[in-house]
Amino acid sequence: MKINLGAHRTSLMSSGIWQRGKEEEGVYGFLIEDIKKEVTRASKLKCCICKKTGASIGCVAPRCKRSYHFPCGLQRECIFQFTGNFASFCWNHRPVQMITSNNYGDSLPCTICLEFIDPIPTYSILRSPCCKNAWFHRDCLQVQAINAGVYFFRCTICNNSDIFQKEMLRMGIHIPEKDASWELEENAFQELLQHYEHCDVRRCRCKEGRDYNVPDSKWEIKRCQCCGSSGTHLACSSLQSWEQNWECLECRGILYNSGDFQKAKKHALPNTNVGITDCLLEESSPKLSRQSPGAQRKDLLRQGSKFRRDISTLIIELGFQIKKKPKRLFINKANIWNSALDGFRNQSFNPSYTIEVVYINENDRFGREQPGSKQEFLSLLMQQLENSPLFEGSLSKNLSLNSQALKENLYYEAGKMLAISLVHGGPSPGFFSKTLFNCLVYGPENTQPILDDVSDFDVAQIIIRINTATSVADLNSLINDCYNYLELIGCLRLITSISDKYMLAKDILVYHVIKRVQAPFESFKQGLKTLGVLEKIQTYPEAFCNIFCHKPESLSAKILSDLFTVHTLSDVQALGFWNSYLQAIEDGKSTVTMEDILIFATGCNSIPPAGFKPTPSIECLHMDFPVGNKCNNCLALPITSTYKEFQENMDFAIKNTLRLEKEENSHFSGH
Repeated sequence: MKINLGAHRTSLMSSGIWQRGKEEEGVYGFLIEDIKKEVTRASKLKCCICKKTGASIGCVAPRCKRSYHFPCGLQRECIFQFTGNFASFCWNHRPVQMITSNNYGDSLPCTICLEFIDPIPTYSILRSPCCKNAWFHRDCLQVQAINAGVYFFRCTICNNSDIFQKEMLRMGIHIPEKDASWELEENAFQELLQHYEHCDVRRCRCKEGRDYNVPDSKWEIKRCQCCGSSGTHLACSSLQSWEQNWECLECRGILYNSGDFQKAKKHALPNTNVGITDCLLEESSPKLSRQSPGAQRKDLLRQGSKFRRDISTLIIELGFQIKKKPKRLFINKANIWNSALDGFRNQSFNPSYTIEVVYINENDRFGREQPGSKQEFLSLLMQQLENSPLFEGSLSKNLSLNSQALKENLYYEAGKMLAISLVHGGPSPGFFSKTLFNCLVYGPENTQPILDDVSDFDVAQIIIRINTATSVADLNSLINDCYNYLELIGCLRLITSISDKYMLAKDILVYHVIKRVQAPFESFKQGLKTLGVLEKIQTYPEAFCNIFCHKPESLSAKILSDLFTVHTLSDVQALGFWNSYLQAIEDGKSTVTMEDILIFATGCNSIPPAGFKPTPSIECLHMDFPVGNKCNNCLALPITSTYKEFQENMDFAIKNTLRLEKEENSHFSGH
């Protein structure tokens, strides 16, 4: 078989032979008598590399007399074109890739193996013709071409096949005319049809075991949204519903440490003791195309480790701006949004003053005031913001286009609220899409949205139909169907090949997710500049992405136990009951959740990035039921004679208190 293959390749490249027969005649169309004549001719030619006879391949450049064997030519970095006339070029006359200028100051990764290479076109290093910042090892490309075949070999960045294959053939990459190797193996992807159903959390609460799975219940198993190869019961990770995001520990660590980040722009850090060399990120040349995601991740990992800082430290630094001068905000809990809006728009309000919250009830004829918890107020405000019509999407949200909100300048106010909340100790937002976050950090012009960013069903269907079109006729027919819409948004384009569908889909995505909401985005961005928050985000995107785009980690018995400090002279037995109660909740033996306890004691359902102020504490009192003081973040535990009585009283008080608070505020929804 090796002899046949070698003979075939030599026949293809030999200078004195042509394929005169049909494919099934002779050796793949090369007639036996022609092969014999070529062998006789080659026996008189000496290889200029190994100096032995039999060199049947010659350089096609005019006046070049070099002849060589096929293996010798490969070793000496000659180029053999497996297309057209199957031309061969020696090392002095081989085709090269030309680039106008070299703006690449640093190494870039091969987009196949991700090893760093110098971005200079050589025999061993090739550049994509369609993505100017995509570079490859020749060996990596050749292996991929052999595996993918002509039907699946394409640019790893933009999926272009026509332009990409034409250039790779010119540069001597052999693309076999066959189906991809992974398509030829029988049942190669059979395991992908099997759903992973196993709870992998450290302590599974399900008494029926880790493999127990009951749909539409708290014992339904949810898979990691990133890898899909780890799972958890909803109850084991304190998930309220199937729609909530969940990542396993491994994926969460990868997302935090690497992230889908692009290079950050230059920003100095005011009021910090970090050296100037540690405060700047290299800014790319404006003439340079945006880097590939793989290159961005590698650059950040390679350069950005010194820029990683703890998010709590960053927010505490922002908090240094807060003056001790108090500013009272009068808040109606039944109308959080409008109360906050009135307070923040008041001419006497200064975001750098210390906020004091006072709860009022408009239905109270006596106008009584009640001291409120600032962190509870900010937590409720962020919930209102997340569910407001200013954002669209189910879990990862983008800005919406709301003309009335734009007219009332609500996007600016929303950005301002978010900035104030972060600096004054509010919760993690946790609902931003990666696209919205990247627009804030790197600019809309350097951000590429994805299909998941489109919440409009009709628009999403148009993009899906474009991406799945199989012929130019299908694509043109679809464009005719959507002509008015495409003309309205300025995305009409001439279709000359099926590969044009990718640019059309990209144009629609960019318009719908970015250009359509340009005015709301700029207004929101201005509001987020309050107290220097946006500048801090742009300087440390890796730290802030975790709190903007991901919900906080689920609470556990250990986290809550460590969170609350114990007052001196507390009842030892009550404290023992408290620890047993937390463990019972973690084991699923109570209807109360960890989040319920935190809300009952502090008004927040998660731990703010900068922590609580004051620190949550526990005291034990001679009373029947627990009491939560949200202003002081203090939880008073009842002193009971038995653990059963302790648990029953805790469950009753916490569940009913939260239920009553929810009912009081349930009549208000929206803004």
